[in-house]
Amino acid sequence: MRFDDLSNRVIGCAIKVHRNLGPGLLESTYEQCFAHELKRAGIPFMLQHPLPVNYNGVKLDCGYRVDLLVDNKIIVELKSVDKLLPIHQAQ
Repeated sequence: MRFDDLSNRVIGCAIKVHRNLGPGLLESTYEQCFAHELKRAGIPFMLQHPLPVNYNGVKLDCGYRVDLLVDNKIIVELKSVDKLLPIHQAQ
């Protein structure tokens, strides 16, 4: 898989947050810290951006929101766990 400059910068921000905070905090904490890093890096984003479902050519508002939409190009969904389990290796 080849990553472009934007995705590399976004991943770098995510790694920075994880290295500073470590595992085990609430997802909302990681979201706010990640948003802070994106802002510091000058990367445009929207938090909790609504995403309609396209069903048979009709856009339906089903209440779905992406955690972050970065530069209208990258969807970031954050997940937080208390500890890593074998299932996480596959993910």
